[in-house]
Amino acid sequence: MIGMLRGNVAFKNLSSIILDVSGVGYKVFVPSNVVATVGLTDELTIYTYTHVRDDLLELYGFTKSEDLKLFEMLISVSGVGCKSALGVFSIGPRSDIVKAVVTGDVGFFTAVPRLGKKNGQKIIIELKNKLGGVEDLDLSYTENNQQMDAVTALESFGFSRQEAGQAVQAVSKEEMKTEVMVKLALKYLGR
Repeated sequence: MIGMLRGNVAFKNLSSIILDVSGVGYKVFVPSNVVATVGLTDELTIYTYTHVRDDLLELYGFTKSEDLKLFEMLISVSGVGCKSALGVFSIGPRSDIVKAVVTGDVGFFTAVPRLGKKNGQKIIIELKNKLGGVEDLDLSYTENNQQMDAVTALESFGFSRQEAGQAVQAVSKEEMKTEVMVKLALKYLGR
């Protein structure tokens, strides 16, 4: 299995790049944001997933190992293939995907071509269980100081860190004060 490649971008199109690693070109399917941000001859490190079938051998790559972990979780969901999982990363970054799972945002996943509402629901149901404590896997969203204070306040009310984090992410908006976040999170938690 190929786990990581480091080389120069020799070619790119809408969904893939060819990475020149010591004179050998590897075609790697990458999210659209990677294609958009790299230029020809840029040096790049890609963490890869090797997809093997009877008639196929493909590489899927990400610039961060955490993205690769989440990709592998997505393809573990029945009905979600590599192309669809890669399409999820084209809709938004890892933090948005985790937030969509945590908050149960099916609409986020239905924006991916060929994924559909049913598979979006399956992703949410199965990944909520697999992510468990989102913070433990370092796939978590970034918290600002107000969000961290709100989570701590909710923990003092007896909620687990996971419950508090999910509630705060579900209700928080930019520039929101901690007290408002805690009130809305308590309503979200049904107390």
